Amino acid sequence: MLTAFARAFRTPDLRKKLLFTLGIVVLFRFGQHIPVPGVSFQNVQECVDQAAAGGNSGLFGLVNMFSGGALLQLTIFALGIMPYITASIILQLLVVVIPRLEALKKEGQSGQAKITQYTRYLTMALAVLQATGLVATARSGSLFPNCTVAGEIIPSDSIFTTVLMVIALTSATALIMWMGELITDRGIGNGMSMLMFTSIAAGFPSALWQIKLSGSLADGWIEFGVVVACGLAMVGLVVFVELAQRRIPVQYAKRMIGRRSYGGTSTYIPLKVNQAGVIPVIFASSLLYIPQLLVQFAGTDAGGWADWVQRYFTGGDHPYYIITYFLLIVFFAFFYVAITFNPEDVAENMKKYGGFIPGIRAGRPTVEYLSYVLNRITWPGSLYLGLIALVPTVALVMFNAQQDFPFGGTSILIIVGVGLETVRQIESQLHQRNYEGFLR
Repeated sequence: MLTAFARAFRTPDLRKKLLFTLGIVVLFRFGQHIPVPGVSFQNVQECVDQAAAGGNSGLFGLVNMFSGGALLQLTIFALGIMPYITASIILQLLVVVIPRLEALKKEGQSGQAKITQYTRYLTMALAVLQATGLVATARSGSLFPNCTVAGEIIPSDSIFTTVLMVIALTSATALIMWMGELITDRGIGNGMSMLMFTSIAAGFPSALWQIKLSGSLADGWIEFGVVVACGLAMVGLVVFVELAQRRIPVQYAKRMIGRRSYGGTSTYIPLKVNQAGVIPVIFASSLLYIPQLLVQFAGTDAGGWADWVQRYFTGGDHPYYIITYFLLIVFFAFFYVAITFNPEDVAENMKKYGGFIPGIRAGRPTVEYLSYVLNRITWPGSLYLGLIALVPTVALVMFNAQQDFPFGGTSILIIVGVGLETVRQIESQLHQRNYEGFLR
């Protein structure tokens, strides 16, 4: 593997792509340490230190993870890639609902370019909203509820400072989106996925070291070793499940057009066990953040419902929270698979080109068979997602870890998925030049 990686650097154009991707990643990490104009850097650091000592990053743990810790640091890249992720998910859902977008998707590359343009517009709109909300939250002191200087993070109350901060955060989001597209066009892998990978991986060293410092056995090294071993085991499990698929055989009938023979080939439809990816975990986490957010903004006069939410849904380790989180992940896994994979379209395309599943008649029986197989493999995929996502909860109880535990379900799923896709792309580039890939 190391020899193949060295050969990749010896190939001139592939070396340029790798170095270009590395350069963009370095610039992205540099931007995650530049404070937003108008923010008191000393007060922010004091609040971050107090939050770290308390072992809780608040309601913004998921967004902070996707921004590489830039959200709670209030840097120019504080929003990270979350506006783009949200816009992409919204467009994916709207394609199923709006016929115009569905027609654009079927037009091929030109239609996809139009949908990508709509995604950019929606990203900028969401960036303005999220930047305004972040500035208002930081100014009210709700970003760090238990910090003594939370209300002094933004010293100035002028409208000019607010507008300047919103413009800086929104412009930085546009810059991140442009950097991601540059990686996609001129680098290796999907640009936004690479930036997401960078943001999550950047928090691993500090989170692991925090576990070592808070440990009590052998000066914390035993807890550190157990967490690393469990993390490696989780990575192996995730790789195994992510590569698992059910291959449905498809046979194409031989057709004579003029004097030429077409078809007569065999192929398969690959149905992944985890067809939904990490989207159900993000949906479930976002939905469970809503009642906590309402309680935080309602204040102390909210009443009995606020006490109930704080008792059962704030800590993250209560059985009610765990069961609700698990059930939401299972539901969203089925929901997302249902809207992204349409058995009727697959069966219609197969019938159009003379394809059929051996032993299954074309048309309605094929649709029913594909739906049956899809439901069967979605069950273990959704249960796997739910169990993986509960790892941070177990870590809260066993290691007194933070809610953004380094080997949490969301972070491992994203890192493994992006890593596998990047390795595939590098391997394909090597195979095009008659080099051996990573796996001999």
